[in-house]
Amino acid sequence: MRAGQPDVSPSMCPSRIVLEHVTSRWGVLVLGALLERSYRFSELRRGIGGVSEKMLAQTLQTLERDGFVHRDAKPVIPPRVDYSLTELGREAAAYVSDLGRWTERRLDDVFKARRAYDEARTS
Repeated sequence: MRAGQPDVSPSMCPSRIVLEHVTSRWGVLVLGALLERSYRFSELRRGIGGVSEKMLAQTLQTLERDGFVHRDAKPVIPPRVDYSLTELGREAAAYVSDLGRWTERRLDDVFKARRAYDEARTS
């Protein structure tokens, strides 16, 4: 790493926290979904299987605070809130989306490696 540049290796590097937010279980899925289009909260929750309302709200709030997600609350009745990616969010989402697709493509290889590992441990 060049002098003066952020380096995620040291334990106290602030970039570690941002990296954690972007690559968290729900952060990856939220960013990936919003890469497609903007969503209302309930749509996003239905689209991301297994996420609780509380975890989705926390994840969106964290990503909004970090500048990745834009929250657009419309003054209508009933209230309408849409979530979309900022320019920074689109850039981050592209990276994690690529990682997600790579994971899907290589899943069989991971399962094969796990079987080999487990077999070696039980022999």
